Amino acid sequence: MTYRIIIEPTQKQGDMITLTPEQKHYLKNVLRLKEDSQFIVVDGQNNTYIAKINDDNGQIIEQLNEQTELPINVTLMIALPKGKGFDEVIRSCTELGINTIIPVISQRTLLKPSSHKLERWRKIVKEATEQSERQLVPNILEPISFSEALKKVKQTNQNYYICVTRKKAKHLLTYLLETTTNSITIATGCEGGWTEKEINEAINSGFIPVTLGPRILRAVTAPLVTLSLVASVTEKYHPKD
Repeated sequence: MTYRIIIEPTQKQGDMITLTPEQKHYLKNVLRLKEDSQFIVVDGQNNTYIAKINDDNGQIIEQLNEQTELPINVTLMIALPKGKGFDEVIRSCTELGINTIIPVISQRTLLKPSSHKLERWRKIVKEATEQSERQLVPNILEPISFSEALKKVKQTNQNYYICVTRKKAKHLLTYLLETTTNSITIATGCEGGWTEKEINEAINSGFIPVTLGPRILRAVTAPLVTLSLVASVTEKYHPKD
């Protein structure tokens, strides 16, 4: 069964789900589901249910025990790349298991996002969550400056890394294999990378410089490599019970 929608927790009352007009259109007109046809409901808070069409709304049949989330909470601070590449970055990061995306306006950022961008990005994230059969909808914040982002993510019991190029640093994989924390934040730069000032600012905030290898990756490639490494290591060596 692949028909899946994400609801707000307030849409669920007992075993009944109040569908929005858009959800009704999708289920009945796009998917052409009939009365009593089944579909999957995700509430974005780690709960998944099998439901059926019931008088233009949904009725829960049973709860599913799905486990598709990463065993570690991952935040990516991504310096906005030029062009439209960020759309695909957040789509792929959602598929790979990201929890929080912080779009960063760095000193070398060329993209100046308009006010409607955030709404579009959140729609992409929601669609990717449905497609990848996740239980949690990643949180994508409003674009903020690098300095603001450093302050926002600062918490205890968490590891922080900043990806750098052309500098002596250990590979991110080295640290991932040794990590025991359940939360991690990683920053990736835009075209041209981080400035020396930004790198030093991050280090002073507790970030550890890391490399993703000897090759120079594009701004839209680095976040995906980063998250792929995190997912591979944590799911192999720190799986959920």
